Amino acid sequence: MCGNNMSAPLPAIVPTVRKATAVAIFLHGLGGTGHGWAEAFAGIRSAHIKYSCPHEPVMPVTLNMNMAMPSWFDIIGLSPDSQEDENGIKQAAESVKALIDQEMKNGIPSNRIILGGFSQGGGPISGVNRDISILHCHGDLDPLLPLMFGSLTVERLKTLVNPTNVTFKTYGGMMHSSGQQEMMDIKQFIDKLLPPID
Repeated sequence: MCGNNMSAPLPAIVPTVRKATAVAIFLHGLGGTGHGWAEAFAGIRSAHIKYSCPHEPVMPVTLNMNMAMPSWFDIIGLSPDSQEDENGIKQAAESVKALIDQEMKNGIPSNRIILGGFSQGGGPISGVNRDISILHCHGDLDPLLPLMFGSLTVERLKTLVNPTNVTFKTYGGMMHSSGQQEMMDIKQFIDKLLPPID
């Protein structure tokens, strides 16, 4: 899985306690790996859901003075009018699609696979199904991506999918990170969409 045609390691996996009947694929943020998120999901997992946290290979990132780091695509700037790495985002989305296709080959139906991401990891996630449910979480003290960006993203999402299916949750005092309440909200969201079927 990669946005820059380099091979990436296999995803960090939180295995199921019993037979997997659903999969949650979660993409890390800039400079991260799937390991941290796999650890977070291990703490809230449901017995029938496999959590797959892929890693992206290292690439230069313009925003960080071309330093090489794990990244789904290049980031040129953080202002709303910054140029976007459209090709890199499309390549990353294709990589995510390949992960979904692999899970489907493993016997998981597409309606039992959900996608999530933190920070930059939300960029390659796209959908054409207007009926999908979306949970967007944001800390109100995020200095890297101010709350305004979360609000703008949610308004844009509401034009792409059924607006009543978009939930926006903010967390007081949270910076560019995640917290226990957010993780519990994510668990509740996932468990509602992917209930046990056996």
